[in-house]
Amino acid sequence: MLKLSEIRKIGLDEEKGYVVAIFLALIIVAAVVAGYYLLGDHTPEEYNTISLLNHQKQATEYPEIILTNHTSEFSVYVNVENHMNTAQNYIVHTKITKNLPANFPNGLQVDPTDTYKFSLSPGETHQKLVTVTEDTPGNYAVVFELWRDSGTGIYMFTRNYCSLNIQVK
Repeated sequence: MLKLSEIRKIGLDEEKGYVVAIFLALIIVAAVVAGYYLLGDHTPEEYNTISLLNHQKQATEYPEIILTNHTSEFSVYVNVENHMNTAQNYIVHTKITKNLPANFPNGLQVDPTDTYKFSLSPGETHQKLVTVTEDTPGNYAVVFELWRDSGTGIYMFTRNYCSLNIQVK
């Protein structure tokens, strides 16, 4: 490290020496940050989303109770977004079960009560009003699963799903 007497010999007083040191530190930090952004891969990760919306197209106040002596049904909007870099083909399965497992990596092993297909370009959103009917009293989980075409015509579970707990009285 340079001594004060040596700094003065090269024409810098103490105050200018601090300025030069800070300036050099800023140049080093700027070079590191620039290198990170120039050399790093910063493409966002691709993903798909599925969500549920009520009749007012809000993510609140979902139906919880269905009365069998009334309509025995409810409706929600299923909202799917494509955050992939290419167009995607999707299927949404609606399934009803009394026992919802904690994890189902290959989809819920229950036959769907409703299925529909659609395609989305990158950045697009698809919204569909889905009506669910259940007239047997009990507690249920209604699951909306998102499946995506793997590019070969075979649909794979994206591990994205939404679930509503309902009680049928």
